[in-house]
Amino acid sequence: MKSTVMVNAAVLPAPGVKPLVRQYVLPPINEGECLLAIVASEVCGTDVHLYHGRLAGVPYPLIPGHVSVGRIEQMGGPLYYVDGKPVSIGDIVTFLDVYGTCGKCMYCSVWKASTRCPHRKVYGITVGAEEQPGLSGGWAEYMILRRGTQLLQLPAEVSPASWIGGGCGLPTAVHAIELSQIKLGDRVLIQGSGPVGLNAALLALLSGAGWVGVIGSPNTRLQAAKSFGVDLTLDIAESTPEARAKAVRSATGGHGADIVIEASGNPAAIPEGCSLARDNGKYIIVGQYTDNGDIPINPHLHINRKHLSIQGCWGSDFSHVYRAMEVLSRFNRNYNWESFISKRYSLVDVALALDDVENRRVVKAVISPSND
Repeated sequence: MKSTVMVNAAVLPAPGVKPLVRQYVLPPINEGECLLAIVASEVCGTDVHLYHGRLAGVPYPLIPGHVSVGRIEQMGGPLYYVDGKPVSIGDIVTFLDVYGTCGKCMYCSVWKASTRCPHRKVYGITVGAEEQPGLSGGWAEYMILRRGTQLLQLPAEVSPASWIGGGCGLPTAVHAIELSQIKLGDRVLIQGSGPVGLNAALLALLSGAGWVGVIGSPNTRLQAAKSFGVDLTLDIAESTPEARAKAVRSATGGHGADIVIEASGNPAAIPEGCSLARDNGKYIIVGQYTDNGDIPINPHLHINRKHLSIQGCWGSDFSHVYRAMEVLSRFNRNYNWESFISKRYSLVDVALALDDVENRRVVKAVISPSND
């Protein structure tokens, strides 16, 4: 394409400033890069945090959209998938939203925690709209993927809508489930009924959990959990912590859950989650992506006397994206991740999409830049 081609993109100019649509000149595609025509891009809780300026070090103005699906339009030379298969023009792909992970620092090479690599950059979050070559988020007609970006082709069994229905919540939940090491028959409780919580509940069932409960709100999200077979749902808007504790213990033989996964993002969930786990149980904390403040906790009662194992879970790497795609390939015909999508929005409607996500009117909001 010639450099005179103009691309529409939704931009967050600054924290708290209403999003707007801007036009950018489509630059040449350099070696190792590729041009993606965006089919769909999700709106998640992280984007709400970006709008309100709750994440540190974000280079505004910003084109959000860190999890997207698109069609390969141009390539700056040969590109390959992880299995060695060549990438072709016209392929429908997604990608790990992180690039630039160095592979050489202590986190990458020794501690095996690449999600904490200080050199990593994240499309739609830590790459500004003015940073060359530009078009670095999925809320745009086109997106440029930088050299080293890990691509993943969607198989025939997985539609773009199914992948975006899972969204970033699915790979994140894969990571949390991996850390939880669920055993057959385990009783698993999920705190939070947003995309991460719903995906975690579904993956817990697929991992062989004998019982799965979900605490969350509003009822529309809890109904989604019921639709794929969880055993218990508790609405935080209609129950007290005491009532929830009684219900969970009643359902788990009086002991509490073997594993609790926090996916709510509310700090107040942490002491409650500790109390809902059984003695010598596990607590995986995945929902605290931004700093929402402090919460009192009693180290003796909540942790030490319970002999409770607590594990933080931050982000996801390519293995989680790959495994998420494998799960969809095998199980999407049974559980239909596309049904998580509540509403689709054009680029001019991203402010409404952000408001709907923040106020939990939707399970999953999707941006369709082409208005298809």
